[in-house]
Order: sequence, then C-alpha cells, then structure tokens
Amino acid sequence: MNKPHFLNLSLFLTLLACVGMLSSCNEHSLDTTPEISIIPAPVSIKPGEGTFQIRRNTQMFVNHDTISFLTNIASDLWKPYLGFGLKMGINDSRTENGVFLSLNEQFDPKIGEEGYRLDINQKGIFIAANRPAGVFYGIQTIFQMLSTSERRRLPQVNMVDYPRFAWRGMHLDVSRHFMPIEFMFRYIDYLAMHKLNVFHWHLVDDQGWRLEIKKYPRLTEIGAWRVDKSHLHWDHRPLVNDPANATYGGFYTQEEVRKLVAYAAQRNITIVPEIGMPAHIMSALAAYPEFSCTGENLGVAPGGVWPITHIYCAGNDETFTFLENIMLEVMDMFPSEFIHVGGDEATKTNWEKCIRCQRRIKEEGLADVRELQSYFITRMEKFLNSHGRRLIGWDEILYGGLAPNATVMSWRGEAGGIQAAQMGHNAVMTPGSHLYFDHYQGDPDLEPLAIGGYSTLSNVYSYEPIPEVLTPEQGKLILGAQANVWTEYMPTTDHVEYMVFPRIAALSEVVWSPASHRNWGDFSRRMRDQFIRYRDLGINYSESSFQVRALPEVDITDRTLKITLQSEAFEPE
Repeated sequence: MNKPHFLNLSLFLTLLACVGMLSSCNEHSLDTTPEISIIPAPVSIKPGEGTFQIRRNTQMFVNHDTISFLTNIASDLWKPYLGFGLKMGINDSRTENGVFLSLNEQFDPKIGEEGYRLDINQKGIFIAANRPAGVFYGIQTIFQMLSTSERRRLPQVNMVDYPRFAWRGMHLDVSRHFMPIEFMFRYIDYLAMHKLNVFHWHLVDDQGWRLEIKKYPRLTEIGAWRVDKSHLHWDHRPLVNDPANATYGGFYTQEEVRKLVAYAAQRNITIVPEIGMPAHIMSALAAYPEFSCTGENLGVAPGGVWPITHIYCAGNDETFTFLENIMLEVMDMFPSEFIHVGGDEATKTNWEKCIRCQRRIKEEGLADVRELQSYFITRMEKFLNSHGRRLIGWDEILYGGLAPNATVMSWRGEAGGIQAAQMGHNAVMTPGSHLYFDHYQGDPDLEPLAIGGYSTLSNVYSYEPIPEVLTPEQGKLILGAQANVWTEYMPTTDHVEYMVFPRIAALSEVVWSPASHRNWGDFSRRMRDQFIRYRDLGINYSESSFQVRALPEVDITDRTLKITLQSEAFEPE
C-alpha cells in the first residue's frame, strides 16, 4: 500500500523540532563508531583503526564443506552494495584480501549455537562460529555494514555476538488473505535480515485452508476458497455456502512448502506450521462437515465470525483419525520440533448439546467442556509426542489442565506464559499489548484501517519478555518472544509490509540483544540507517514513528499558549 503523504512533512517538522535532542541521545550510544550501525545491536563491538576494502578480486574461503552454500548466499546478499559478486577460492592461510568463513574446531561456549565472532583487519574479513547459523548471522552483519560503507570500505572491528533468546519469531496469517508463495520467500528474507529464527505460519482458519493434504483433497478444493465479500466491512460479511461462486483464496502445494522450508533452513529459520483445533476451522468443516457436532456445512467464512461455535466434535473418534492423518502429512513437510495446534477462542456451545461429546465427558471422568478441551489437546499431544514432536498452542490450552509436555504461547497478556512457567512448562511471549502488528502504529486518523489497538515502534522496543514475577529458574522457561501479524485488514503484501516494518526491527533487538543494551536513543540513531536499507530493498515500510505530536500548554495568567512538537523517533528519554 502507498504511504500517506503527510509522512514526509512530518519527518521535516520532526527534524526541525528534535535537532536539540540528538546530542543527548548519542550520549548513551553503545561503544560504536558512526560507520558501525547494526540492528539488532551486537553484544560487543571493539573498533580498530583503518579499513578493509572489498575489491573485485577479493575471494571467499571456507574451512568446511558444510558451509560452502553460505558463500553463494553472501555473494548474492552483498552484491547490491558491492556492485559485483564474489567468487569462492581455495583456502590458503597465506592468502590476504579475502572473506574467511569458518566453523570452530572446538565449541566456543561464549557464542553458543547461533553466535559468531567477526574480525575485520587489513588482511580481510573473518567470521567464525560453532554452527552454520552463526556464520550466516555474521554474513548479515556484513550486509548491514556494507549498506553504510563508502566505496566498499569496512571499518576494522572485532565483534562478538550471540542471541539472548532461542525463540525469535514472526508470525503471518495467510488464511484471512492468501499471500503468494513468492512473497513467502521474501518474508523469510526479512526475518533473516533481522536475525529472527522462527516463522510461525498460520495456515488454517475459518476463512481458508491453505495447505495441500493429499489424503483429504477437499480441504483445498473447497476449504481454500470463499465467496468474495471484500466490498463489505470484515465484521459485516454474512456466512454463505456457495462453492460454485467461491473464487477468493488459494493454497500452497506440498512441493512449494518443501522448497520454502529448505530455503528457510539455509537461513537458520524454522517454519512452525499452525493447524488450528478445535476451533477456527470452518474451512475444514465446509469440506468435511461430518467432523463437526452438527454435521452442518456453513461454508467457508468470508469474514469475521463470532462467537466461534462450529468446531470439531471431540466425542467422535473419527475426528481424531482425520486430524492425525493430516498431522502425518504436516510432519512430513515440516521437520520443526514444534507443531502449533491453535486451541484458542473455542466456544463450546455445540459440545454442551452434543450427545457424543457428553458421552466422552462421562466416559473419561471429565468435569465439563473445559476439561474436554484439555482431553482434546492432550490426545493430540500424545500423538505428536509419539512422532518426536512437541505441541505448542495459544494460552487457552491451559483450560481444564495443561497437556503434560505442552508449550504455551501467551497472547492475552502475559498471564498464560507466567502460569505455564510457574507450572514448569516452556512459554513464548507474544502479548497483544506490544507484539500484535495488526494494531495501529501511529495516529489512527492518519493510518490505514486496522483491527484496533495501538502499538508504536517505541512500545515494541520497550517490551521485556521475562516477567519480573518469575524466579530466575522460571525465567529460563521463557523461550523468547514473537510478533503476530493477523491479516483481517491486510489484503495485500504491500499492506503486510507496511504493518511489519519498522516494528520488526524493534522486535529483533528485544529478542537478540542483551537487555542491558536497550537504549531508545541509540536505537533511534541506528534506525536512520535501517530505513535506508528498507528503501534500498524496496520494502513498503511505515514512517509513522516520525509523526509529529503537538502538545499545547496554556498559561491563563500570562495569557500565552506554548506548543511543543514531539516525535516518537527522537523523543528524549
């Protein structure tokens, strides 16, 4: 989507209003030089003296065949700033003027599984890591340094860098609006650029089933398509069951998925698929209504549905056979340790009326339909565990008792994650207050229509994933955090980019950099270079953080009016 015209004027006014603030912001900067502007902030930077220039005859070297593929990734990534690609040479310790990528012969505990050491001196660029992931992140750091370099000259520097959290995630909902597979590859690149390592792919919801399942072809033949009601507001679209006129949608073939999974893996990104249950599955029940409590076919929802009562029947053993067969194909496509099963917003009205569900409650000695949901999730967890996988779900999976090995994704604030950690379970924090990127990021009167809420760039940056109420041991159970991108109001890829950027940069620093490095003034300074990178990449980023706020102060006695102009981008601490 196009940026509103007011933003450039806002930037101009902001710079005029905030010139006096810049010096105070820089007083708190990390120990960096002006040429070294990295997001997320590295753990340690020690600038040297002098520079190293990458030339056309500079070659790349590796010390292990398992990272040879990274030379192609690096060459392609750096080429826009270099103006040429780099060739791979035969490793020779006497060679100068090179880029050296290496895996450590002995494990370096300081940098762990994903960290790296970067040394740039007069002889070349040296990136060393314990795993290919670390080498890749070093390559990303060089990309950012090249974007601010002059004539391909990089400052000499010694850098040690590694992530704070193991789960550094971004989510995308492709059910409400299908996103082309070409965009999904770009989305992976966006995550990699910010050193994020989990892509949570929301593939199933009431409004569309997006994943080819060969055993159940009607899931995509019927469930992937809905009647186009885009002329109506999302929440004012009536349910309709008219497959002959269902033309809006799409799905991903298993071949496409496997290619994307492999592409992501080379960039240290795990794709975690979400196959929702027991609710948010009207698209599946439009194809196979026999797995609902009523047997009704209400069609694929063209818009918002509330309350969500048309859900899987928990009293029907064939429902579980259906889901297990789906999961077998899902696990064959996605090698991720975690499989997301949703578990949220299930209104259990039909379970309360269903003879089979009530029989299940009685036979299993359950107290009510809340415990029936726990039974449902626990049964699916046992199946996933038997295939070496782990179940993760939204915090409603706590209802009626948490499945033995489940991980909680806490979205309704932090309470679910806190409860899970206190029970000894892992949790991923993704509260709507800070990490829902479908919320407004600027003045709603000046922004494109969004679902609601308000989460600015600085609000995202202020988030701390480990709640203070947890003990140090409980805090270790917080795997990390992720931002969620629900697309009810994002029908195009341009709109998705506008809502994701630049907030993804703030998220990346929250989950990668040491908490002690968190400094809004320094981050704002580095974001100026990040915006330039976004522009160079053709990303449709938002400039809402430059919106100027006028704060009036009236003095009745002096009969004066003082107006202060402020902008989030350079707001004093």
